[in-house]
Amino acid sequence: MQGPSPVQSTDNILHQPGLLERLFGQWVRLVSPATLRADAMAGVLGAVLVLPQGIAFATLAGLPPEYGLYTAVVPCIIAALFGSSWHVMSGPTNANSLALFAMLSPLAFAFSPAYIQLALAVTIMVGIMQWLIGTLRLGSLANFISPAALFGFTSGAALLIAVYALPDLLGLAPAAEHGAAAVLAHVATQFSHAQPAAMAVAAVTALAAWGVRRLRPGWPYMLIGLAVSTTLAWIWFQLPGRGGVLPSSALRTVGQIATPWPRFEVPHISWASVSELLGLAFALTIVALGQAISIAKAVAARSGQRIDANREFRGQGLSNIVGGFFSCYVSCGSMNRSMPNLQAGARTPLAAVFAALLLLGLVAVSAPLLAQIPMAALAALLMLVALSLLDVARWRQLIQLSRTEFAVALATMLATVTIRLELAILLGTLLSLMSFLYRTSKPAMRTMGFDSWGTERQFVVIDDAHQPSPGVLAECPQLKLLRMEGEVYFGATQHVADTLHALRHAPHPQKHLLVMGKSMNFIDLAGAELWEAELNARRAMGGDLYFHRPRPEVIRMWQTTGFTRVLGPEHQFPDKRTAIATIFPKLDREICRQCTARIFWECASVPPRPTP
Repeated sequence: MQGPSPVQSTDNILHQPGLLERLFGQWVRLVSPATLRADAMAGVLGAVLVLPQGIAFATLAGLPPEYGLYTAVVPCIIAALFGSSWHVMSGPTNANSLALFAMLSPLAFAFSPAYIQLALAVTIMVGIMQWLIGTLRLGSLANFISPAALFGFTSGAALLIAVYALPDLLGLAPAAEHGAAAVLAHVATQFSHAQPAAMAVAAVTALAAWGVRRLRPGWPYMLIGLAVSTTLAWIWFQLPGRGGVLPSSALRTVGQIATPWPRFEVPHISWASVSELLGLAFALTIVALGQAISIAKAVAARSGQRIDANREFRGQGLSNIVGGFFSCYVSCGSMNRSMPNLQAGARTPLAAVFAALLLLGLVAVSAPLLAQIPMAALAALLMLVALSLLDVARWRQLIQLSRTEFAVALATMLATVTIRLELAILLGTLLSLMSFLYRTSKPAMRTMGFDSWGTERQFVVIDDAHQPSPGVLAECPQLKLLRMEGEVYFGATQHVADTLHALRHAPHPQKHLLVMGKSMNFIDLAGAELWEAELNARRAMGGDLYFHRPRPEVIRMWQTTGFTRVLGPEHQFPDKRTAIATIFPKLDREICRQCTARIFWECASVPPRPTP
C-alpha cells in the first residue's frame, strides 16, 4: 500500500485542529492577507524605532552596538511567536541594559571579550529561570513585585542612565572606576576638559528629538534626532576645511559595526564564575519578568486581550535561551516599541517578526552610516530616556495617594542608585511585602450597634472615628457586637488578642461576645488557637463567644483543628436576628432590669425594675 505523500502529510499536520493554536496561540486563526499587510506596515515602524534604541541601549549595557541590534532580532521573533501578548515587542531595554552593566562591571571591563562572554552566559541563565517559572506555572510570583518597587527601580535606573551618559555627553574619556559616585567624581574633576563639539552635537540631538516628539508624536523622534545630529557632525566636523570651527577629534563615534547577522556562539566562561552569575541571573530575572508582565498588562489594557502570565514567561525565557547563543543579551518587552506597535495597527505577533527581519535588512544597507553616529548623540538620547522615566507627575500622585507606597518607591530608588541593582530590587520587594504584612497585621475590629428603635433600623458601626454615625443607640451592657474585618493569621493574632483582652478587662466588661465573621476571610492555626483561647476566657468570666456568618474557609479550619466541637454548632448563626434571639435568654436578668439602653426588641420582655 502506498503511503501518503509528504505534501499530504504536511497539509494534514497544518490543518490538524488545535495544533498550531497550542504551539503559537489563538492568533494563528486570524492571519489573513489583510492582517499581513497591517502587520508589515507596523513592522516598518518597529524596525525604525529600534534601530537607534538598540545601539544606545547596547552601549549602556557595556556591549558593542551590534549586540543591541542582535537582541532586537532573535529574541523579538521568538518571544512574539511563543509568548502570550499579540502586540508586545521584545528586545533591548534601558532597565535591563543598565542592570546588566551594573551587575557585570565589577567582574570584567565593559566592552572586553570577557565581559561579552559573561553577558551572554547570564542571558542564557535568565532565560532558563524565566522558562522554568512559566513551565512550573509560577507566574503569580510576579504579583509580589509591587508597582511602587518597580517605579522606584525605574526612577533610580533613570538617574543612573543620566549619570553614565554624562562622560559621552561632555566628550570626556570613560571613568576608570564603575559606580555612579565614581562617574560623578570623574566628571567633576575632568569637567574643564569638556569638548564643545560633543556638547553641541548632544544639544542638537536632544532639541531635534524633543521637538519632533512634541510636534509629531507618531514620528520616530529618536531616529530623526540621530539623523540630524550625525548629518551636522559630518558637515561641520568631518569635511576638509571645516575642522577649524570645532575639532573633529573631540567627537567619538560608534565605529564600524561588525556584521548585521546574529552569529551562533557558545559562551565561554569558567565554572568558578557560574555560582556568582546565578545570583545575578536571578536578580535580572526579577527585573525582566517585572517589566515583561507590567508591559504586557499595560498593552492588553489598551487592546482588550487577555494575558497568560505563564505562557508569556515561557516565551520570554525561550527567547533569552536562544538569544544567548546568538550574541544577544537579556531582553524583555519594550514599552517604547510595544505601544507604537499597537497604535500602528498591528494585528498579530507577526508584526514583531516583520520588524526583526526588516531591521536586519536596514542594518545591512546602512552599516557604514551607522558607524558615523557620534557617541554624544547617543548620550543625548539616553538623557531624554532618563527624563521620561523619572515621571515627576507620578511621584506627586504617589505621595498624595499613599505615603507608604511613596516610601517604598523612594527607598527602592535610593537603593538602585547607591547599591547593587539586584539588591535594590530585592529590597523594594521586601519593603512592599513588609508594608503589606504590617497593614494586614492589624485587622479592623469595629463595634456595631443600631441607629434607631424603628422597624427599618440599620446595623451600623458606632466606634468608627472616620465615619461617625450620629444618633446611634447605646451598647448593650452584656453583649458586645464586634465586626471582624480581615485575616486572623499568625501575624495578626497579637493585635487581635490585645484588642480582645482590652474588651474583657474594661471597667464594665460585656461578658458575651458576638463576632460578625462574614468579613473574616481567612484564619490559620494560630488564628484558630486564638479564638479557642478567647472562648475559654469568656466562659471563665461567666460569658460566652458566638459567631455570625463565619465564612466556609474559616469553618473548615475550625473543623480541622477541633474548635467547632469545643465551640458547639449552636454558637454559629446565619443571621443577626437569630443570633440575638438565641443569646438573649442567657443574659443576666437582673442587669437587664436595671438597663436603660434596651436596644434589642427582646428587651421588651423583661420589665424594668420599679423606681423606688
